[in-house]
Amino acid sequence: MSVKKGINLPFVLKEFYAPTKMKLFLFLIREMGLTQSDAQRFIARGRVFKDDIAITNHSADIEGHFKCIQFEPISRGLEPIFQTDTFALFDKPSGVLVHPQNRATPYSMIDEIRYRFGASSNIVHRIDQETSGLLLASTDKASERKLKTLFENREVQKEYLALVHGRVKHDIEIDEPLLREEDHSAIVRMVVKVDSCGKESKTHIEPIAYYPDRDMTLVCAKPHTGRQHQIRVHLFHVKHPIVGDPIYGQRESDILRFLDRELDDQERIRLSGASRLMLHANVLMFNINSTYYKLKSRSKFMERVVKIASN
Repeated sequence: MSVKKGINLPFVLKEFYAPTKMKLFLFLIREMGLTQSDAQRFIARGRVFKDDIAITNHSADIEGHFKCIQFEPISRGLEPIFQTDTFALFDKPSGVLVHPQNRATPYSMIDEIRYRFGASSNIVHRIDQETSGLLLASTDKASERKLKTLFENREVQKEYLALVHGRVKHDIEIDEPLLREEDHSAIVRMVVKVDSCGKESKTHIEPIAYYPDRDMTLVCAKPHTGRQHQIRVHLFHVKHPIVGDPIYGQRESDILRFLDRELDDQERIRLSGASRLMLHANVLMFNINSTYYKLKSRSKFMERVVKIASN
C-alpha cells in the first residue's frame, strides 16, 4: 500500500468490516454510496486491500476486515467565482494540478470541487498545470455528461490571454496538425509538435498590446480545437513562444532540468522571461439548459503581464 502516514494527503487508508461473505462491489455500493461502475473502477485501480494484498478483481467476494484507500478532499479555501445548480466556475492558479498525478499528490483542483460539491462532482475539461484561469466543474453526473458533450462537440468558445516574445503585428490564423508521440523518453512524452501525421488543430491569434522595452506582445488566443498544449505549440511554431514557457523554445538540457525540478525561478526567468507560463484561460462561452453564459476570469493576470513587460 502506497499511502504515506503522518502527511496530510487527500488519499487516506480506512478500515472496513463485512460481517458475511458478499460481493465486494456490492459492499462498496452500500457502504460508500458508489454506483456499480464507480465501485468496479475503484476495485480495478487497486484501492481495496485484504491482508495488505490489493484486490483488483471486480467480481471478488469479501468477508471480515479489509482496508480501502479513499479520497477525502482537502480545501485550501479557493472559492468558485460563479456557480449554478449544475456547474461551478473556478479561477485556477498557475502551478496547481487539475487532477492528482498519484496518491502522493497533496492537492489538486479536484480537492476544492469535491470538498464543496461531493463525490458526484467533476471537472469537465482540461487545463495545463502551468496555465491559470477558468476551470469548469459539474455538480452532478447528469450535468457532467451535458457539459462534456458541449466540449466534445466544440460548442464551448474559449479565449486565452498570452504574453509572447516578439512583436505580433496582425491577426494570425494557425492551422497546423499536432502530434503527441508516445515514447519512453520523458521529452517526447511531454512535447507536442506540429506534424502532418497529427490531428487537425486550429488557433486564431489577435494582438492586443505591444511592449517594446521587452519586445513582448499580449495576444488573445482563440482555439477552435482542444489539443494538448495547442496554444503553446502553435505560438512556438510561428516564432512567438509564450513568456515563461519552460518546454517550447528551450534547449533539451534545460527542459530536462525543468522536468527534474532542478531549475530555480531566477534561472527560469533568465531563460524564458518569467517564473510561470504566461498563459491564462480568460473567457468561456456556452449554452446549456436554454441559457447562454459568457463567463470571464476575475484574476489579476493583467497585473502580472504589466509587471513583467514593464520590468
